Amino acid sequence: MKPENIEDIYTLSPTQEGMLFHILANPDIGMYIEQILCTLCGKLNISAFERAWQQILDRHPSLRSTFIYKNLDKPHQVVHRQVRLVIEQYDWCNLSILEQEQQLNAFMQADLKHGFQLSQPPLMRLTLIRVGEETYQLIWSFYHLILDGWCTDILLKELFALYKALCEGHNLQLQPSRPYQDYITWLKQQDLSGAETFWRQTLKGFKKPTPIGIDHSSIPLSDEGESYGQQQIQLSEITTTALKSLAKQHHLTLNTLFMGSWALLLSYYSQQKDVLFGTVVSGRPVTLPGVETIVGLFVNTLPTRVQVSLQDSLVLWLKALQSQHNQLRQYEYTPLVNIQHWSEVTKELPLFESLLACQNSLVDISQIQTKSLKVDNVRFFSRSNYPLNIILVLGSKLELVAHYDLRSFKTTAIKRILGHFKAVLNSMVAEPYPQLGSLINLINELDKKEKYLEMEALKYSSASKLKGIKPKAINLYHTNDY
Repeated sequence: MKPENIEDIYTLSPTQEGMLFHILANPDIGMYIEQILCTLCGKLNISAFERAWQQILDRHPSLRSTFIYKNLDKPHQVVHRQVRLVIEQYDWCNLSILEQEQQLNAFMQADLKHGFQLSQPPLMRLTLIRVGEETYQLIWSFYHLILDGWCTDILLKELFALYKALCEGHNLQLQPSRPYQDYITWLKQQDLSGAETFWRQTLKGFKKPTPIGIDHSSIPLSDEGESYGQQQIQLSEITTTALKSLAKQHHLTLNTLFMGSWALLLSYYSQQKDVLFGTVVSGRPVTLPGVETIVGLFVNTLPTRVQVSLQDSLVLWLKALQSQHNQLRQYEYTPLVNIQHWSEVTKELPLFESLLACQNSLVDISQIQTKSLKVDNVRFFSRSNYPLNIILVLGSKLELVAHYDLRSFKTTAIKRILGHFKAVLNSMVAEPYPQLGSLINLINELDKKEKYLEMEALKYSSASKLKGIKPKAINLYHTNDY
């Protein structure tokens, strides 16, 4: 690290510190490395594309930041003045479509395992793979430490605006954005005394994390295979429209319906009426001017505690949940480590084992494509230190995406969870005024049916093996859309 190339040095946000702790504790599994995969269709000016990315890097200090922690009382982030970004390029046009898919999956896994050196900039990587005459796969990998999902929208919109200008032969001057250090300064000015009072009261009486009482995996921690899995389930456009209408009618957000559904499922799985799970909040303070254009890590993880009473009316319960969550947002800057300290949960245990996030469709494709280049099939891959992360992706069709630790959950268990989630949301649309008890009964009946069918499938499979018959595939988790 050359001193003349250092632009700035400052401390980390509490969320960055928490992520860094888990990254260092799990150095070989790609913890908090994010991957965005998308298809580019059309005539791509690779030189202009690379220059546009370099301008993005030059423009935002967070993208030129690295992290130092050895022999220091507290870790610091270092902003480098100049960082060169090179796009790796491959040509797979000679491969079949099947071979390209297999190669891409293998490349994504290898890219994840390759990771990053925290002290070597940039902590992001771009790979461009030509798979057709005018078709490319773009893989954008980066450490979550330097940016969050909100930033990806900012950066991709800026990227394509710069790319378009370069293709037309001129430079585009974008409005300057505030540096991430301004947010770190803002954080240090916040008084945590009010937050402490709020969180102590909110978590009073809660002694241990809510267990996710569903089939757990028995894969040992030393397993050499892939340790994280991902599954998703999509709701129909009809159901999505109906849920949006339900939310609008009762002045609720889709995120509230999402949190309410998980609270019911968690209550059923754990057999507890008082449940706690994590929620991801944007963390961007409205009192910091220009915060909406700052590139850096703002998201924070906070505990959400929900009481589930079988006699409560669904809509009234959801309204109370939304009001509670809005109150929580007043203290969204609170470090999770402080909240853990103020709680009554044993310090050796986590506050929660499941985490929810509500995410708009990664990018508005219509805003980032040009006449000659279109973006399609944007996909997002990530992993965190929590055993189960469930993301609600907003769009014309709602999608539920589960990221889970294979050492904690069986694949079939996650499939059941997503199926139950879908069934609860469908039921809310079909009958928005039931008591919570009827929704719990719905989950129970569906769960019993699935367990029975699963047992029958296992019996059939065992008998088939004895007779040398190839077992038939049985769809145990089908739920009809509304």
